[in-house]
Amino acid sequence: MKSQSLNVYKRLLTYSRPYTWRIVLALVGSLGVVAVDVATAQLMKPLVDKIVIAKDYLLVNLVPFIIIGMAIFKGFSRYVQEYAIKTTGQLIVQDVRNDLYSHSMGLSMKYYVRNSTGNMMSRILNDVGVMQRSAADVLVDAIRESFTLIGLTISAFYSDWRLACVAFLVLPLALGPASVIGRKIKEYTQRSQATLGDLTAVLQESFSGVKVIKAFGTEAYETVRFQAENLAFYRFIRKTLKYDAASAPVIEILASLGIAGIFWYGLHRVISGAITQGDLFAFAASVLMMYTPVKRLIKVNNQIQRSIGAAERVFEVLDEVPDISDRPDAKTLGRVRGRVEFDRVSFAYDDEPVLHEISLRAEPGEVVALVGPSGSGKSTLVGLITRFYDPQSGAIMIDGEDIRLATLDSLKTNIALVDQETFLFNDTIRNNIRYGRRDATDAEVEEAARLAYADEFINQLPEGFESNIGDRGVRLSGGQRQRICIARAILRDAPVLILDEATSALDTESEAMVQKALANLMRNRTTFVIAHRLSTVMHADKILVLQDGRIEDVGTHQELLGRSGLYRTLYDMQFQE
Repeated sequence: MKSQSLNVYKRLLTYSRPYTWRIVLALVGSLGVVAVDVATAQLMKPLVDKIVIAKDYLLVNLVPFIIIGMAIFKGFSRYVQEYAIKTTGQLIVQDVRNDLYSHSMGLSMKYYVRNSTGNMMSRILNDVGVMQRSAADVLVDAIRESFTLIGLTISAFYSDWRLACVAFLVLPLALGPASVIGRKIKEYTQRSQATLGDLTAVLQESFSGVKVIKAFGTEAYETVRFQAENLAFYRFIRKTLKYDAASAPVIEILASLGIAGIFWYGLHRVISGAITQGDLFAFAASVLMMYTPVKRLIKVNNQIQRSIGAAERVFEVLDEVPDISDRPDAKTLGRVRGRVEFDRVSFAYDDEPVLHEISLRAEPGEVVALVGPSGSGKSTLVGLITRFYDPQSGAIMIDGEDIRLATLDSLKTNIALVDQETFLFNDTIRNNIRYGRRDATDAEVEEAARLAYADEFINQLPEGFESNIGDRGVRLSGGQRQRICIARAILRDAPVLILDEATSALDTESEAMVQKALANLMRNRTTFVIAHRLSTVMHADKILVLQDGRIEDVGTHQELLGRSGLYRTLYDMQFQE
């Protein structure tokens, strides 16, 4: 466990290399603070011996200037140190958060199936936030207090090594409790951060599904659910705070043993004439000031344990190897013609088989419809084309090239997707359409909107293409959102198109408009259409009927109707009226 924590902290420190000059500047500032603290302890001897006892009143006039001068120097040194090291801490954690987000975007869909959105948000925001606070505070306090402790220790041994030995007898006793407290804080920090991930998941679900909550009147239920998760989070935080609060009293009690020994032994040495009163006061000042950095370093250790606890959760994600990635010898696909072939493809989610020995071929420009009951594997099948997942056996080829041998970027450039979940960003209409091709001109964006029959409602908006559509496009109707998504796909101009229930949630009027837009989008493209409404796929070149992950039948609409199979059953159920 210690080795693991050390490796995590070393890994954190590698992020500090680009900011070495800031750390050096902070070290210089720390030395200034330490110099003043050590000088304060050493000045106790002349203050007592020469001014108080020897009554050298000429030195009294210098005391205010010395105090003010030392305060100014220490204040400036502390400012330089804290500003340099805290900005370093912020920059380090900014880099960690950037790496975490970038790596998360590269993870495959299988990872997101296993992990909730709320949990991922918690790691990027909350766990890195704990690291952010700890990184800044730990670097500031650890450097300053370590230097202060070293300086005061040297001062104490210089003043009287016998008294110093008495003072340091109790320090080893403090290491045991500090180690136990640190381990407990790390353990409960990890558990509290995991609980905070669950709390974030509840928040994310509640705000995303607020329309459903309002419709079913379940506000009270959701409030109780949130309060339960919040209470679970508090219970772990309370245990962390309990151990953190215990550290200072433990050190205070142990320190009192050393201080008692110093004054008992020191006063005997003063009475015997071995040392002067000034020597005793100077030594006592050094030791009393020395216990302060010891207590602070114990607090620093607690903060380090919090940071390591959060960092382990962060590095757990960073160490996650993407299931889908480019091979070392991956080829870059140019613009493909669009011939898509499945060769005995089988796929399973973990141990749950979904597709069995799927073989099919779609020629360039051909429209292939996928129909079948829910759970028959339609969405999974088209998800394999985009390499959301890779099959366990068999191969998928585009223009004769196995897509696993192509780079992901070049593969996705050749594919456009219009999903049943019309996801739009909280941005302008223009930028949402341009998401299909970031380098598109304004004229190309507007032409794509025209072909998607979206320009009709866009031009009626006060700000036209510059209108902000709100979170997930909440200011638009379902049909309008879908046409924006179609415009986005048109702009991408990919030879392979996937339509996953693109009209399933629309009313009849909106569906008619979207179908016209889809006709423009599908022209001269190899298209895979998933639809429950058979009326939308009657004119497909080829219809595949899936059931339980297998192709039950293949043919045109008329051919399938002439057979007494699953397609005829589905057709009769939808058109029996």
